[in-house]
Amino acid sequence: MATKVYFYTNIINSCPNKIWQKVRLRILTLIAFLIIVSCQQTVPPSTVEPVTLKLSGWSASPAEQRLLNQVLRDFEASHPSIRVRFEVIADQYMDVIKTRLIGDAAPDVFYLDAMEAPFFMQQNVLEPLNAYIPAAFDLADFEPNLLQPFTLQNRVYGLPKDFSTLALFYNRKAFAAAGLSHPPKTWEEMLIASKKLTIDLNKDGRPDQYGFGILPELSRQAHSIKAFGGQVVNTRGYATFATDDGINGVNPMVQQYQNDRTSARAIDVGANNGSEMFGQGKAAMVIEGNWAIPYLQSTFPNLDFATAELPKINNQSATMAFTVAYVMNHQTQHKQAAWELIAYLTGKVGMEKWTGTGFALPSRKSVAQKLNAQTLEGDGDRLRAPLLAGVSYATPWQVGQFPTAIVNNFNNQYLSALLGQQLLPTAMIRAQESANQQIKAAL
Repeated sequence: MATKVYFYTNIINSCPNKIWQKVRLRILTLIAFLIIVSCQQTVPPSTVEPVTLKLSGWSASPAEQRLLNQVLRDFEASHPSIRVRFEVIADQYMDVIKTRLIGDAAPDVFYLDAMEAPFFMQQNVLEPLNAYIPAAFDLADFEPNLLQPFTLQNRVYGLPKDFSTLALFYNRKAFAAAGLSHPPKTWEEMLIASKKLTIDLNKDGRPDQYGFGILPELSRQAHSIKAFGGQVVNTRGYATFATDDGINGVNPMVQQYQNDRTSARAIDVGANNGSEMFGQGKAAMVIEGNWAIPYLQSTFPNLDFATAELPKINNQSATMAFTVAYVMNHQTQHKQAAWELIAYLTGKVGMEKWTGTGFALPSRKSVAQKLNAQTLEGDGDRLRAPLLAGVSYATPWQVGQFPTAIVNNFNNQYLSALLGQQLLPTAMIRAQESANQQIKAAL
């Protein structure tokens, strides 16, 4: 275009008379107009319609929701071509997600609990992330115990957004009154401490304060089974907890409850859960996760408590790890944008923003090391230090493709044994057989 304009202008300028000078002015005006129109037609639009991603999950509290919204707004600011619409599914989360996946209406990115991951990874509904992950993303920075639940046949299907282990919560005032200077480090020490902490103030034969509050469920027993050399499920996904090793792993809680009578369930003392039981002073020790800390601090602000790593059982350090990952819908039409969102939320910067307030613990080792360093310097959160310390040896909360059959049968039969309605070995065999029958029927 510029060459043509220069060529015609030279011809017009060579015309000598006044008539041609008028013609030259009009032609130059026309050329200028054509140049403007041409430029307008060839310059691409300055703005592009942003991609809108739907992210689905749940919300534990309004404060947590506000924090996530802020992190998502920070993502949008650094990724102007992507918008994120977060959808809270308050009830029956997994049922809703499964229904939407069948109907091709699932979100682009969604939360997936480690417990549900085996089934989803087998169904070809999740996008493998290996091809999207660059070396700079530093996949090795994730705790192996947290990444493994979302990995199948060397394919990574999800990146853990956060986690919690289990820790021993203990009442410092109750410990001081009982002459205990430190939390128990072994199960044997825990039994001794429980006896000292179990107090019947009104002498009615029923303790007003139990030494230990228990939750007789598989989610609080799987690590004990492993510590004794047992397994909850085998490589084929069938229940296998009714072995001698498995029974030895779950027996200590039964023995303390039935024989020592220094432990109690929340329902035994009129509480709704272990955290409430502990906050009300009806148990001097409980085993809980990170979720209990904000609850106790807000509901029982005068409670003087601390945390410690779980007492060793069978001379083994053991605890549970609960984690949730961000996963990508295999059918999403915006795969690259979906990856950009996952990469930001589970990257070092995004994860530090998300876990910085303590609502969740970071699944990246580098971010956790920052928190530990702050704790050692006296500026960090000492309550969460034992929870962070346990992740390296924790047992991930995952029991095969059919968790409902295994968990429900174990919990029902184990409670029956705890209450003395049947012998523990009998209960475990019944639970295992029933679970495996249900699994066979589902295959």
